[in-house]
Amino acid sequence: MQRGALILLAAAAIALFTTTVAMARTPSLRPSRTALERQYRAAKEHRFSFLATASEVDAFVRGGMLVELHESHGVRLKENVALPYARPEIVDYVERLGAYVRGQCGEPLVVTSLVRPLDRQPWNSSHLSVHPAGMAIDLRIPAGHCRRVLESSLLADEEAGFVEAARERHPPHYHVVVFPRAYNAHLLQLDTDDSRREVRHRVRRGESLWSIAKRYDTTVGSLRRLNQLRSTTIRPGQILTVPRRR
Repeated sequence: MQRGALILLAAAAIALFTTTVAMARTPSLRPSRTALERQYRAAKEHRFSFLATASEVDAFVRGGMLVELHESHGVRLKENVALPYARPEIVDYVERLGAYVRGQCGEPLVVTSLVRPLDRQPWNSSHLSVHPAGMAIDLRIPAGHCRRVLESSLLADEEAGFVEAARERHPPHYHVVVFPRAYNAHLLQLDTDDSRREVRHRVRRGESLWSIAKRYDTTVGSLRRLNQLRSTTIRPGQILTVPRRR
């Protein structure tokens, strides 16, 4: 190959690398306009309707496009949640997350809001909010160990690309958006990998045993026993053997 062609290929590779890095997102619970725009675009790409009234919500529930989130061992609904509905993927995610958090710290998730039609949006909500599309939930911020477990899990799922979460201040809560196509792809991958008894996982910066256990549907205790860990401390670059679901 001629030298000029090699230079062009190298330049193209550098440009591709630069673009990939620019597109990469560092997981963060900090609210941003960019995140809101990304969520809004996703709702449009899914062709989700932004519901205007409770009557429209009821119609979508009857049509199966929204499903009800029921209270369970791992999930509680705040008393004033009048419309406990969301897209099926969001409800599935909350149920799984609630079971995981309850198993790790003994407390359920408290859901403070799900689908919220346009005529029930608070005065300080953004016009880009995807609550009217049924893609978002709000969670109460727990204390102590439960807060660390929940935040670690949200950050891990955000890094995996199927969730976007922010810790809001007014009022204090977690705003969590689930991207249905990416979430379904994640579940499919978990099912595909289920035939393998164990996998190897390289620890990335910001990960914890709790977030890794959540990602692979296992427990911190299982990870510690399998890897003979004396504590829950892990470091970036460390290789862990991870059990799969049976």
